[in-house]
Amino acid sequence: MNLSLLVWGDAGWGDELFFGALMTIAVAAASYFLGILFGIGFAAMKLSRHPSLHIIADIYTTVIRGIPELLIIYLVFFSGGNLLRIIAKGVFGYGEFIDLPIFVTGMLCIGLSAGAYATEVIRGAVLAVPVGQIEAARAIGMSKTKRFYRILVPQVARYALPGLGNVWQLTLKETSLISVIGLVEIMRQASIGSGSTKEPFTFYFAALLLYLVLTSFSNRGFLWAEVRANRGVREV
Repeated sequence: MNLSLLVWGDAGWGDELFFGALMTIAVAAASYFLGILFGIGFAAMKLSRHPSLHIIADIYTTVIRGIPELLIIYLVFFSGGNLLRIIAKGVFGYGEFIDLPIFVTGMLCIGLSAGAYATEVIRGAVLAVPVGQIEAARAIGMSKTKRFYRILVPQVARYALPGLGNVWQLTLKETSLISVIGLVEIMRQASIGSGSTKEPFTFYFAALLLYLVLTSFSNRGFLWAEVRANRGVREV
């Protein structure tokens, strides 16, 4: 293991790995935010009384959770541009090829995967809210909007936080898969450095440490958030 290769500046690859870590964080954060939006939307559909919405949400979670994330990346990467061209031609008459930015492709793919898991986490959190609290709020004349923001949202956030923390950890690690489409994050940069210096162990061990640092800090952050969210909650 040649640690001199990991120094900062022209003499080493430390700065390249650092910026690769920043890209990993950026993709993970964008994908996670997108996944939460998907999760909220599809959880609402699963909890809807309309059977068609329930079926659509079931298909989404079943398909996305049932196929490898790498396959999702390949499908979006190789067919996303063609799909956009077909839509643009049909709507605007624009028939030229549209190439999706690599960052957007990675964000969309990882976000789709995160959304499928977030859907089940949020749906379970909604179902965990005691029905009696909603009924009590209705009994005292609280409007539907106030019940949503004052009763449902705080409770759902507290119940969903541990599961959403796991979704974040999963999202963070899944960013390594988008190295196959050329986005220079931790794994891609480690692969480039390994190929250039013929020192694979050095760079992949450095990647291992970077992921451990990111996941460890993330875990501490979510544990702190859970403690804050559960302040004043009495255990029974």
